[in-house]
Amino acid sequence: MTPQPAPAQTAAVNSLGFAKPPAETRVVVAMSGGVDSSVVAASLKTEGYDVVGVTLQLYDHGAALAKKGACCAGQDIHDARRVAQRMGFPHYVLDYENRFRESVIDDFADAYLAGATPVPCIRCNERVKFRDLLETARDLDADCMATGHYIRRRDGAQRAELHMAADSARDQSYFLFSTTQEQLDFLRFPLGHLESKAETRALAAQYGLAVADKPDSQDICFVPNGDYAAVIEKLRPGAADPGEIVDQDGQVLGRHRGVIHYTIGQRRGLGIGGLGDPLYVLRLDPERRQVVVGPKSALATTIVPVSEVNWLGDQPLEGEVSCMVRIRSTRPPRAALLRPLGGGRAEVELLEAEEGVSPGQACVFYESGGTRVLGGGWISLRRRRAA
Repeated sequence: MTPQPAPAQTAAVNSLGFAKPPAETRVVVAMSGGVDSSVVAASLKTEGYDVVGVTLQLYDHGAALAKKGACCAGQDIHDARRVAQRMGFPHYVLDYENRFRESVIDDFADAYLAGATPVPCIRCNERVKFRDLLETARDLDADCMATGHYIRRRDGAQRAELHMAADSARDQSYFLFSTTQEQLDFLRFPLGHLESKAETRALAAQYGLAVADKPDSQDICFVPNGDYAAVIEKLRPGAADPGEIVDQDGQVLGRHRGVIHYTIGQRRGLGIGGLGDPLYVLRLDPERRQVVVGPKSALATTIVPVSEVNWLGDQPLEGEVSCMVRIRSTRPPRAALLRPLGGGRAEVELLEAEEGVSPGQACVFYESGGTRVLGGGWISLRRRRAA
């Protein structure tokens, strides 16, 4: 009897989803110098992966060195390098300053000048980290790229899926809605399953990382002390031209010091007190240099137009879809109906009115009763449905 060959052994799938040993799996880790991405890099190296750390230089270090809370300052590059040295993997710093200025900073300034309230961190993920850096990772023959974002990637029945983080207080799905399916196939988020930031810091201490107690960054990296207007004035001289504060009927109530100093829903700092009920910023009109104010009730809206829609559902976005949406990063998802309009546009109807819906912010879609991110879009000019 002729002996039969032994059945081929199927390679075990590693923690990153590849059917090969960790040592044969190259992963590029996007390292900001903070505790989150440092723990990702250290943990993957400890598991035996072929780790390559990459940190992006996104803006001038002369300004950055004086600002410890920013995500890509000179000190942060130094911190990322120290983690790589301690754990024993290569680390590279890439000069993306021109790309960042063109793709993120200029867009930020122009959006504010147009009366919108932009979210530059989303644009940075979309146009720099998950586009240009991801291509660099491919050039380095990486099997995948890992980041320190708090969000989960799961292998679904049909495709890789994006899900909210286990820790709702740290969930960053709002800032990652524009991740494309192709990018999601290549990305990994090792921290998404952790229940708290304390677990991340405990891991950093376990690995002996100097960044274990490093504070989280609070501001947009290129906006010192949260002073958006000062940055925009520097980028676009003359942007802070004064103008009129008017009510919904166009009646002049006062003067303002520049449209860029105001946001939708703002109440304080208008300088027009003593007019009865509190007034809120309802709309910004940069062409007329007007800030339109009115009662809080006028902020309520149920119809939210969105553009540049990115859809991550299993089926094409066709017809009306019941879902949950989040219109600000600090607000919980709310029930809504999503209607595609073609050309990357859609209309979202909120089942309960929301206040302070602002052009330039993101509107992120989630599955009803679940954690899956279905995509999202950018809020365009607000329309209010009459009661």
